[in-house]
Amino acid sequence: MEEKFNRLIFVPIAAVLFLMIGYQYVCPADSNNCYFRSDEKGLFQRYSSGFELVYTESEADEDLPSKITSKFNFTERDLDRHVDFNIRGDDVMVFLHIQKTGGTTFGRHLVKNIQLEQPCDCMPGQRKCTCHRPGKAESWLFSRFSTGWSCGLHADWTELTSCVPVVMNKRDKKSAQKSKRNFYYITMLRDPVSRYLSEWKHVQRGATWKTDELPACYSGEDWTGVPLADFMNCPSNLANNRQVRMLADLSLVGCYNMSSMSELERGHVLLASAKANLRNMAFYGLTEFQRKTQYLFERTFGLRFIRAFTQINSTRAGLNALDMELYEYAKELFLRRYQYNRQKQHQEERLRRRQERQHRQRLHRTYLAELWRLGGGGGGGGGEEEEEEEEGVKVLEEVATTEDYSSQVVRW
Repeated sequence: MEEKFNRLIFVPIAAVLFLMIGYQYVCPADSNNCYFRSDEKGLFQRYSSGFELVYTESEADEDLPSKITSKFNFTERDLDRHVDFNIRGDDVMVFLHIQKTGGTTFGRHLVKNIQLEQPCDCMPGQRKCTCHRPGKAESWLFSRFSTGWSCGLHADWTELTSCVPVVMNKRDKKSAQKSKRNFYYITMLRDPVSRYLSEWKHVQRGATWKTDELPACYSGEDWTGVPLADFMNCPSNLANNRQVRMLADLSLVGCYNMSSMSELERGHVLLASAKANLRNMAFYGLTEFQRKTQYLFERTFGLRFIRAFTQINSTRAGLNALDMELYEYAKELFLRRYQYNRQKQHQEERLRRRQERQHRQRLHRTYLAELWRLGGGGGGGGGEEEEEEEEGVKVLEEVATTEDYSSQVVRW
């Protein structure tokens, strides 16, 4: 009689102990599964074990079309972009900065807004920042705001791919034979009409990007006050289809030698080359999709920005045939990569939650059995004792299940 009474008292005591100790299994000190939300603003908030998305999925996907019209056949390899960027090793990120694509803003994000073990050193009043690897006097970033225009003002893909390795070896005092760097090229694209009009306004205010490759569109120092019609009518104006030309391998068409092939053939070759280079780049973003650009960059490189990107609306019209085709291609690939990564992220999270749930269940079962044994329910070995042990574990499991359900309700 006394033994049965002791066992009846043991069950609620064991349940209380289970709730106190078992909570450590469900929400250990280094877990980010159990937390209280903060009012702090920003795209990411830091918790004990890393970062958690603050913006909701609806905010991130608010400008994503319900159905992406499929015009191009992209493979999973085209969509699944992930770079194991070794900032401590020899990897270099190269930013190809195309005029009037929001590259200045993105370039500043790279040097001032990435959470790094050793942040870039940006001195007040200086345009360039020092972006060194942790513990090394070597740069991991090749861009306007880190290394300056080392390969020329707004160097294109053809210029950068031949120039960057030489410049970086010289800067870091490494020989070409010993250098085993991985160069990861990134860029920003913009709606061709918005970009073209923006460049026209920029030139109209007196800006110039001089080149000796083609005849000048104007006489004098600059093209200040140029009307849009005159800007469009100059056949050697490099603003025309600038994004295609800056992403293509110009050696395929004899660079700026216009007599090497017909204009139509030249356009086809340049467009195909630009698409291939863009597709194979480590990353590119679209000015019209700032949040998605931030999301895909973080997913691609495993780096995190400190502050959220800001979206600025732009205008549209119809101009620049090659750039329009490239942008249509780039936009679909970009949105499909975003959609693919979202789905992959959800799958990873579901798998992680399932594995955590199974692990907790195994721990609970083992812990309950041990509690019952320590409480005197595991001795003897006869049929009656085994039945009592089974019954005791079931009682404790019912308590555990109720508590686990209650905690889930709170989290939901």
